[in-house]
Amino acid sequence: MNRAYLILSLIMGFVVLVSNFLVQFPVKFYNLEEILTYGAFTYPVAFLVTDLANRFFGKIIAKKIVYFGFAIGIFFTLIFSTNFNDLISMRIAVGSGTAFIVAQLLDVQVFDKLRHKTWFIAPLFSSLIGSTVDTFLFFSISFYGTGVPWITLSLGDLAVKIFIALIMLIPFRLLLTTLKPV
Repeated sequence: MNRAYLILSLIMGFVVLVSNFLVQFPVKFYNLEEILTYGAFTYPVAFLVTDLANRFFGKIIAKKIVYFGFAIGIFFTLIFSTNFNDLISMRIAVGSGTAFIVAQLLDVQVFDKLRHKTWFIAPLFSSLIGSTVDTFLFFSISFYGTGVPWITLSLGDLAVKIFIALIMLIPFRLLLTTLKPV
């Protein structure tokens, strides 16, 4: 379990780092720059990691992976993608940390409550609820009052996160059949 714990924690930290970097860049194709950032494509993987940890190791270990991934993600975000001379960059770091920890811990709780339902119920609903909370916390903390169209960006990002949450059910199901719960 220690190896799986470490791997999931490192993946979580990497997902946070990459997503925090990519959220700074709007998608400039098809006039999407005011409704979508590239971070929306990577961040839902964090919910997959949390849900896998919860399913196979339980709520307590899933929370530890969230905390460890949070520490790794914030540490590397502060080092590699935060410009301390830029207020928005610092707000992104604060917004990311706040939204991540609240949404991921909420995901763990919701998943745990639904774990005995049909296999897809817990990961789907916990990811949808967590993604919604994460998106609106992140965008409001990071961009409220800055002139960045945070409401439309949050709605666009949420739509993509919901779509990817649905896609993440595929690897979740495949891993359910190959891994055994502890």
